[in-house]
Amino acid sequence: MAAIKLTINGMEYSPDVDPETPLVHVLRDTLGLMGTKFGCGMGQCGACTVLMDGAAARSCSLAVSTFVGKKITTVEGLSADRSHPLQKAWIDLQVPQCGYCQSGQLMSAAALVAAKPEPTDPDIDDAMSGVLCRCGTYLRIRKAIHQAAAELRQKGGK
Repeated sequence: MAAIKLTINGMEYSPDVDPETPLVHVLRDTLGLMGTKFGCGMGQCGACTVLMDGAAARSCSLAVSTFVGKKITTVEGLSADRSHPLQKAWIDLQVPQCGYCQSGQLMSAAALVAAKPEPTDPDIDDAMSGVLCRCGTYLRIRKAIHQAAAELRQKGGK
């Protein structure tokens, strides 16, 4: 196994893992970053979504070697104290029920609002369609994204 260099949430890591190991397993099993969830293992449910250079990426179906030289953000990287506008909106609007998909939902939403600061309902529906919510909280998710996007615009996108 070769040492791989990763930048995750602004920190450097060099896990000694097989380069073909899916990133989700490296995050959870090797690095102890438990926020990213393992769902289907095929990139279909979206629970494993992280950001790779700001774009949503399915960490269960992409080898860790794919992420070398990229900036990886997990749900832990949004904020340490739940102060990110998306996290605040999720809490304010009581978005989660079972909560299993929420890290994937949050990371997909983060990629969306970074790319489209004023997302429309169709923009949100399209961006979030790849993250399945068993509990069906899609309307609250949409409302939370609108609320967070408005706060981010007020703060100048930060």
